[in-house]
Amino acid sequence: MAAFFDTLVEFFTAQHLLSYFLRIVVAAFCGAVIGLERTKRSKEAGIRTHCIIACASALIMVISKYGFSDLVDASGMTLAGTRGVDPSRIAAQVVSGISFLGAGVIFKNGSTVKGLTTAAGIWATAGVGLACGAGMYAIAIFATLLILLIQLLMHKFNVGYDAFSNSEIRITMVDTPEIRQVLRDKQKELGITITSSRITACSDNTINLVLQVRLKSSISFKEVLAFMDEHPEIKSLSI
Repeated sequence: MAAFFDTLVEFFTAQHLLSYFLRIVVAAFCGAVIGLERTKRSKEAGIRTHCIIACASALIMVISKYGFSDLVDASGMTLAGTRGVDPSRIAAQVVSGISFLGAGVIFKNGSTVKGLTTAAGIWATAGVGLACGAGMYAIAIFATLLILLIQLLMHKFNVGYDAFSNSEIRITMVDTPEIRQVLRDKQKELGITITSSRITACSDNTINLVLQVRLKSSISFKEVLAFMDEHPEIKSLSI
């Protein structure tokens, strides 16, 4: 068993894979640090998004520098005998093109933006595909596992505002001091943070509330119905 591990380490060292792995890990760490600063300021692109983007950028850079070394000799001439050919330009076009696909999954919902982490994941997947196409299978597998680890761990152990989900609450209710206090108590109970609000008073003593909120946990349909049954002053409620 010891001989096997020695052979494995020797293989990784000879192929400079440990150096490549370290570059991607350091990039992912730096992205996480940047994302932590952003998420503490309530920005939509938080730790996960920055971490994946940095990881994918490092991956694509490694591909650009080392993925085409088998096509060019020491004098700068390609193996086919044609000087001036730059195969890495194709990788650059893929990176630009996939950005449009990623933009297609980003959409605005009220005052919040959805799909940023998904778009970053699409971009990172393009980097993994480029690595495979360049024959850098170990790098591609390593980056894939790292991206999955980032997604799974940071969804399970959220930090800062990544632990919250953004939503919009619309309420139509009869305006009384008692129901206002009920709403304040429910806000504290559920740990709801109101980021913006719009209140419209109607002539029949009802008011319309439109609240942009951050939630630590989702509110089920059953809970909404039970809340409305307990408080008939609530005429409509949507989340």
